[in-house]
Amino acid sequence: MVKTIDMQDMRYLNLFEKITQIRTRICLKYNETIIFCVPQQLIPKAVGKNGRNIRRISEIIGRKIKIIPEPNGISNSKNFIYDIINPIGFRDLEIKDNEIIINAGIQNKAALIGRNKRRLLELQRITKDFFEKELKII
Repeated sequence: MVKTIDMQDMRYLNLFEKITQIRTRICLKYNETIIFCVPQQLIPKAVGKNGRNIRRISEIIGRKIKIIPEPNGISNSKNFIYDIINPIGFRDLEIKDNEIIINAGIQNKAALIGRNKRRLLELQRITKDFFEKELKII
């Protein structure tokens, strides 16, 4: 994974570490939501008792916050992408040579693409950074 971190992402990561006491290097933006990736066993600590940490970070930043498990290679890509786009679902995810193909229904396809292809471009950037593969939605 080769992703450059801009100053805003660095501020989000520092705030996340200060509140949760968990250090992570992965901060994503998708659909006006800030997503932090932490190891699976640290998710309860990151969320905090009754979601206290998420609520506090969300109040400070002024955006929705998600905490999801870090991907463990291309084999975990289906769960990782599903966690990012949740509550929108998809029927199937196929991994071919150099591309990831998401098979979605008509309504879900429109929701995944978004207005002016904004969500599609964000998701394509995420899959390119993490899995070094192109993303297509059919």
